[in-house]
Amino acid sequence: MKILIADDEPVSRRMLQRLLMKWGYEVVSVTDGKAAWEQLSGSDAPRIALLDWMMPGQNGVDVCREMRSHRPEPYTYILLLTAKDAKESVVEGLEAGADDYLTKPFHPQELKARLRVGIRLLNLEDTLVEAREAMRFKATHDALTGVWNRGTILETLDREITRSRRERASLGVLIGDVDHFKSVNDIYGHLTGDDVLREVTRRMQASVRPYDAVGRYGGEEFLVLLPGCDAAETAAKAEQLRAGIAQQPMETPSGPLRITISLGGVANANWPDNNANQLLQMIDAALYRAKEEGRNRVVMAGAAEHEEAHQPALEFSSPGPEKK
Repeated sequence: MKILIADDEPVSRRMLQRLLMKWGYEVVSVTDGKAAWEQLSGSDAPRIALLDWMMPGQNGVDVCREMRSHRPEPYTYILLLTAKDAKESVVEGLEAGADDYLTKPFHPQELKARLRVGIRLLNLEDTLVEAREAMRFKATHDALTGVWNRGTILETLDREITRSRRERASLGVLIGDVDHFKSVNDIYGHLTGDDVLREVTRRMQASVRPYDAVGRYGGEEFLVLLPGCDAAETAAKAEQLRAGIAQQPMETPSGPLRITISLGGVANANWPDNNANQLLQMIDAALYRAKEEGRNRVVMAGAAEHEEAHQPALEFSSPGPEKK
């Protein structure tokens, strides 16, 4: 555990430093509030700070207020060292954001005990943060493949459409559907099917840029967002994704399987007024064409798909042919 000492009195500072090092702590020592704030706001900041109340420039209470107003993570446990023992002074320090205080002069064993309390609280804080992040991940990611789930990728699509209009840039959107996936499940079992989906995901992520987004859109369908890509660039990226999945068999518990994917795509620069649902309808129609034309191919949506996406929905419509 790294501990910061901020004290302008050299004898007190050296005594504290020797004591903490004897107890096995890593110690960072500074002489004023400004240097203390720089240490606490930097990367790899100390998790515990012993701040003298009275220091030149920013005092210990000022540093507390600065820390709590910025609320950096992970949490820093702050213990104020003060010669003031009046109740109003103690209240001021605690309201500024200090977690505890010690009145000088203090007994070393009391400091040791209070540091242990601080470490227990920091460990509890770390556990809560880990639990929060795990829940956040589960809420936004697909459990099988680890990419964005349907709800999150659709929210991201809405945001990217808004941004592309604001910045007058094109957004490429793809839907990829694993070919004959039902047969994989029927012949080799669902565990093998799960392995195939995980490997398809891995290959897709290896082919996109860090700021592109990949999400599981449905069972074996994936939605890919390509900010800044026009129609030609979107088609080229789709072809790269298709080739990356088709060129090498996938190793599974059932043996190597050759898997392919069909993709439909669109670039919204050609259809700037279309909303997310209309773009997805266009892509879906293009994907259906890719399946009809033999699978393992890319089809970009055009004027015909645009017109179809703007036709009024029929109240009673028979289901279309299956893509698989």
